[in-house]
Amino acid sequence: MTRVLTWIAAALLVALLAAAFVLYTPDRPRAALEARYAAPPSRFVEVEGTRLHIRDTGPRDEQAVLLLHGFGSSLHTWDEWARILEARFRVIRLDLPGFGLTGADPRADYSDTRAVAILAGLLDTLSVPRADVIGSSMGGRLAWRFAAEKPDRVRRLVLMAPDGFASAGFDYDRPAGVPLMMRALPWTLPMPLLRGGVAPAYADQAALTDAVLERYRDMMLAPGVRQAILDRMATHALARPEPFLRRIQAPVLLLWGQQDRMVPAAHAADYERELRDRRTVILPGLGHVPMEEDPARSAAVVTDFLSAR
Repeated sequence: MTRVLTWIAAALLVALLAAAFVLYTPDRPRAALEARYAAPPSRFVEVEGTRLHIRDTGPRDEQAVLLLHGFGSSLHTWDEWARILEARFRVIRLDLPGFGLTGADPRADYSDTRAVAILAGLLDTLSVPRADVIGSSMGGRLAWRFAAEKPDRVRRLVLMAPDGFASAGFDYDRPAGVPLMMRALPWTLPMPLLRGGVAPAYADQAALTDAVLERYRDMMLAPGVRQAILDRMATHALARPEPFLRRIQAPVLLLWGQQDRMVPAAHAADYERELRDRRTVILPGLGHVPMEEDPARSAAVVTDFLSAR
């Protein structure tokens, strides 16, 4: 019996080691990722001790527009919008700390307070006194927090399916923590698992092409990003949004895809109750990332809002 148990234990160990070998996914070399994803007009700037990957395009003498991506994404999610908007605006976008080619914050501080300081520092570095700010999902939360705390820096605000109100079962002012299975993230990233996590953001699955999914994976495999994601989850706590939303002075556009499964369009009502100068546009047939699924239609709504007198 002892020999049988020993044999079973050895077989299980071999199986586990084989599975670990198959599933192990190391970080991609930074140089290779930057060569592929940070060609001009990308550049890197030092802000608040963090090396930010940014793009700053369009005419310098026009109104500046700052674009903030969502959780797990990168500045590349705005590629099509940037091509449209930069005909009329100065378009500034970045990989937020903890994501993409910006990578981990050296302080491992992923609080909204730290994000506000970095965004203000970026605008200072680029000599932009006041910008229109557009945020998607998590970037939407950072956008409204920035507008509340730096009202003199924001002319108009676009919140696209913004994060901020706690979901059922989650508390304010307390980190949600890291689920047990997520703790393996720094060592593995199977493509089927990634596709399963990203696919709900798209109402039209045809928009989630192999190239887009590969970009998501490469950005997740940038050095330090997966650990930064866990650090964010372990430490970040949602603050109650109402006091911040009530302080916002800028006109606000709430923009949602009607088929958003990540942050359903019904959540617009939470923001409508608190914002004093807002309008809401729901885009039929689109999901959580309208700027990728239908860039022309979604950008037209935003352009009209930003250009209004």
